[in-house]
Formats: sequence, C-alpha cells, structure tokens
Amino acid sequence: MKILLTGGGTMGSVSPLLAIAEEIKKQKKVELLWLGTKNGLEKKVIKTYGIQFKAIFSGKLRRYFSWQNFIDLFFIKIGLFQSFFILLKFKPDVILSAGSFVGVPVIWAGWLLHIPCLIHQLDIRPTLANKLTSYFAKKITVTFEKSLKDFQERKTIWTGNPIRQELRIANYELQIKEAKKIFGLEEDLPIILVIGGGTGALELNKIIIQVIPQLTQLFQIIHLTGGKIETNLVVRKRYCHYEFLTKEMKYAFIVADLVISRAGIGTLTELCWFKKPSILIPMPKTHQEENAIFFKNNQAAVVLDQNELIKNKNLIVEEIKKILQDKNELNNLKENIGKLNKQDAEKEIA
Repeated sequence: MKILLTGGGTMGSVSPLLAIAEEIKKQKKVELLWLGTKNGLEKKVIKTYGIQFKAIFSGKLRRYFSWQNFIDLFFIKIGLFQSFFILLKFKPDVILSAGSFVGVPVIWAGWLLHIPCLIHQLDIRPTLANKLTSYFAKKITVTFEKSLKDFQERKTIWTGNPIRQELRIANYELQIKEAKKIFGLEEDLPIILVIGGGTGALELNKIIIQVIPQLTQLFQIIHLTGGKIETNLVVRKRYCHYEFLTKEMKYAFIVADLVISRAGIGTLTELCWFKKPSILIPMPKTHQEENAIFFKNNQAAVVLDQNELIKNKNLIVEEIKKILQDKNELNNLKENIGKLNKQDAEKEIA
C-alpha cells in the first residue's frame, strides 16, 4: 500500500501524521512519501523516521487583506503543478493531511486524480486549509467532539488527536530517574518545562528570560526555545535550554511538575497524554486563544494573557508559585487535562 502524507511549516500538523504513519506500519507493509515545505523544521524530523521527503512550494492565505496573499496564490499554483506530477509518479492509494497549507494543493491534485483523501482537524477553530479541502476529502477526523458540526456530518468522525509511539511510557518511576540524569537536575526542587512550540515563541521566551533569576531561586527550568532567542547569554544554575528536543522530549514531559506553553494543539495533546498541570499563554489573535479557552472552561489549565505578562513580568512568577504550592490545584489540573483527549486516535484513523 502506498500512502502520501502532507504537512509542515510548523510541527503541529506533523506530529499527528507521524503517529498515524507509525500505527499503519505496525498493521501492514506500506510505502510512505511525505510532501512538506522547503524551509520548515519537518524535513529533519521526518527523515529520522525513515520516510522519504519531498519539498514543494506552498502559500498561506490570510483571513485579512495582505499583499502577501497575491504572492502566495502564485506559490499555491506552483505547488499544485508539482503535486500533480508527484502524485502521477508515486500513485498513492490514499493522501493524509492535518490542516497545513502545504496540503491544500496536494489534496486538490489528489481529487483531480481520483485519489481518496483524509484530512484531520486539529484545533477548535477549523483551519482555512481544511475549509478549502474538506469538500474534496473522503473522510474528516477531528480532535474535539464539538468540531463535528463544523464539517459535513456524514463523513466526519471524532477520533481525538494521535500521539507518537515514542512518547508512550513504560515504568514511569524509572523513567523519571533517567530524565533527571539526562537534564542534570537536582533531586528535590520542582521542575518547570517551558515550550514555545516547534518553531519557538519569541515573546514567551522573552517573558521567561526576564524572570529566570527569580524562578531559579525556587525551581529548575527546562526551556525549549525553538531558536527564537539568544539564550547563550543566560548562564545560570538550575536553568537549561535547548532549541528543540526529539527523542528526549518524552523525558522532559515525564520529569516536569508544571508546563508553561503556547496553546498549539500538538503540544496540548501531549500535555493531555502526560496529564501535566499547565499554564497556557496563547499567541494573541490566533486559533490558540480558542484552544486555551476550551481548556480553561474545562478547568484543565490556567490561562494567562501575553500582553498582561509583558506589562507585569511578576504575574507569571506569582502564578507559578501559587500552583506549585497548592497540591489540590495541581491534582485537579492533572485529572481534568487527562480527560480532554480521546485515547488511541492513531489506531482509529489507521
């Protein structure tokens, strides 16, 4: 069986597709090809999974007026032609996409060639990419039950969001000891994991850097920057930073007592899986705000406003202290976040 996967630009659309690919490979012999972006992080990650990768042109259509929309229309047309000829040569049995703009021309080309397509809706708000391709899809799977009403009912299925096999844990206590060795952590101090997302979050990183002196008096910090800030200027005990993690990512999740994160659905899914108490700082004026509100309304995370934190950097320090000193709050957040993502989504989609 031949399967073509398409996604990229950010890791949000990549992680669930990798999880589905892993599950399919367990079930049957399959040949995989990935179409992604030219400059995204996905190429490096996908190759570690032994999946053939090809880059195509892609463009992002914004929901507001921008001259860049006219340029990106041109790139989408080029991507459509590239996709058409790649599909003719590879002859996939099915195309899988998770809402990335690089997938739009691929699915259009697949529809022209009568190749069945499945698209996965990650976030609470339907992506424009999925709106542009939903008509051409054979099946649509969604992370949240409330998303069922956003697409044609007859072909939409609530599955939850897939989790990569490498994040699944056996012998949790032994793994915690291993994680502390990997990151060089002290035994008794609480550990905070800061995640800016696959491509980083400049403003979130700036906020954290400013309060490191206060935080490291009481806590240890693992900071994933996405390469969006000069952390080499920060040399401090109890603070370690990485551009991003791959195989070590599960250890960072395991060992964290509290996670500070953006509200991209890929990271949120992983937080649900590991049942991690979390502070969410969504990117302003994006779909992340709706994701964060959903988690807040379900008492599954604390949500802080980025603009308020920029005005008063001490707010985040106060909130961290408050949560980590309240065992009941920690347990409630842990239990509630664990209920939000449907389990075994990758098996159902496969």
